[in-house]
Amino acid sequence: MLTPRWIARHLLVLGLVAAFLALGWWQVRRAAAGNMLSYAYAVEWPVFAAFVVALWVKEIRSSLRPSSAVPEPPPPPAQPSAPGYVPFAAVVARPTPAGADDGDPELAAYNRYLAWLAADPSRRPQDYPQKGA
Repeated sequence: MLTPRWIARHLLVLGLVAAFLALGWWQVRRAAAGNMLSYAYAVEWPVFAAFVVALWVKEIRSSLRPSSAVPEPPPPPAQPSAPGYVPFAAVVARPTPAGADDGDPELAAYNRYLAWLAADPSRRPQDYPQKGA
């Protein structure tokens, strides 16, 4: 808290608070002279000073708080030999053809498409040979 950078910050805060309180007192004197709008400013300047003090306190507290150490790494992924290991392919639900076509050619084409995808999970839908047919 006594480094040159912190001393400059402390002086800046003290200067701002003094200036804001002086401006508030100036508005109080203007309000007493009959300027009704100055009553609002007389309240506003001390609020600004309080805001500067609140930010200063927050900055000091955050610098005194010990910085968090390196976040702990995530646990390693399960190995195939580990008990309870389930391969990803076993968890993914594969598309299966719907029930009977009932003579609907679009449904039959869709079922053929699903069967083609289910035959090899590494296939991409863009590679379907009869897509345009």
